[in-house]
Amino acid sequence: MELAYYSDYAVRLVNTEEPGRGKDSLTSVDVVRELFGPSQDAARRATDADLTRFRSVRARLRAVFEAADGGDEELAVNLLNSLLLEFPVSPQISGHDHRDDDGRPLWHMHLADHPSNATAGYAAIAAMGLAFHLTEYGVDRLGLCEASPCRNAYLDTSTNRSRRYCSDRCATRANVAAYRARKRLEADRSESTGRTDDSAQRASANGER
Repeated sequence: MELAYYSDYAVRLVNTEEPGRGKDSLTSVDVVRELFGPSQDAARRATDADLTRFRSVRARLRAVFEAADGGDEELAVNLLNSLLLEFPVSPQISGHDHRDDDGRPLWHMHLADHPSNATAGYAAIAAMGLAFHLTEYGVDRLGLCEASPCRNAYLDTSTNRSRRYCSDRCATRANVAAYRARKRLEADRSESTGRTDDSAQRASANGER
């Protein structure tokens, strides 16, 4: 398993909040546990105390995406390094769940979750995964959706670094809004041109008299 895969942990957590819409789905321990996905052992450690801790980590991860989206690479890296220092990971070689056709283990690197509490484990994996993604693909591959008021985090894996939206839905909505804005502008210009022509014709008629 590629270690950059773990960067999705960061995206999932950041997107539990939509500041532009005033929404926050991180409201219960069950939501915290769902964020872990198939990591059931880590999820079971979650308690009510993790809600506040998860929100704090979420704010710090969003700050990384905001800095990257704003073009401040140094700040994005510094913020992420701060998380890595506070929440270290325990890399391990794993292979017992993945075997080849001959039954031999397919050895790969695995990030073991932190044993102290659910938040520390999740933050360690999310930060390390995001760090691998950043160093492998570039800081500019971390973005925030341009479809207002969404601003969800996303990881750009396109071949030409062209991604601007977190989903096809947001991309469609933004394109429709841009199309309608262009049509309104064209209509306003046409109306303005029509009024100018009318004024010119009246002025010409007055001059002839």
